[in-house]
Amino acid sequence: MRQFTVHHDGVTIPVSRGGRGRPLVLCPGLSSTQADLHELIALLRRDHDVVTFDLRGHGLASAADRYSFGAFLGDLAAVMADCARLDLPEAPVLVGYSLGADLALHYASERPDTVAGLVLIDGANPVPEPFITETDLPLFRAMWEDQAARQETERANGTARQVVLTGRDILDLNVELDVLRTHLLDRYRKVDCPISMIMSTSMAGDSGEGRAPHYNQLWRAGIDRLVRERPHIATSWLDADHGLVFTHAPEIARIIRSAPGPTARPTT
Repeated sequence: MRQFTVHHDGVTIPVSRGGRGRPLVLCPGLSSTQADLHELIALLRRDHDVVTFDLRGHGLASAADRYSFGAFLGDLAAVMADCARLDLPEAPVLVGYSLGADLALHYASERPDTVAGLVLIDGANPVPEPFITETDLPLFRAMWEDQAARQETERANGTARQVVLTGRDILDLNVELDVLRTHLLDRYRKVDCPISMIMSTSMAGDSGEGRAPHYNQLWRAGIDRLVRERPHIATSWLDADHGLVFTHAPEIARIIRSAPGPTARPTT
């Protein structure tokens, strides 16, 4: 395995490359790191030349003064630009999880010639209405402040799993994502390469109480909306919550392994 760094926008991004086979770039999601995704990465490296990295403020990447969607998209673009200098035999498959899926879609819509295919894991969902309403705002604010507080030990030790974003940083980014997702169908229309979706059936958990059923229904409605307009997109549903990359890594690796190449088209 080879490890190196990419410097972009005042941020140092740690990058790892290992395995052999079809080139693949894996973009983690919000509050997830290369270390968190170790099982999936190890499985993919059996038959892929895998490039992984940490987003700004995550894992071993340096902190930053901006955690907007555009800033994270710049991190992905910087890594992809560096990949172009790695003498890959062909354009890579770009795999993104959660926020990473949205970043991968936006990147591919802007630079379609640099990506052989997309695999989007529980993200990039053109939901028909916002997740975070005025009514739900206090709930999400408390949830992400609690999540940031639980990260204090990791931050204090500077581990490969640390996340330095505050609860407010995470809330602001998710509000921004709600706005961006209203235009996602336009992004999909700009992508010609094969796209595979891997989605969780119970994104917000399987509780029948509170707002979880509403969020899960909204999540399903977004993908139904997408495949009606883009019927060539392949969609796999896993009986899992949003942590599917951690709980269902073998299944996800198997789906990625069977993802169509650049000359084929997936079926629904």
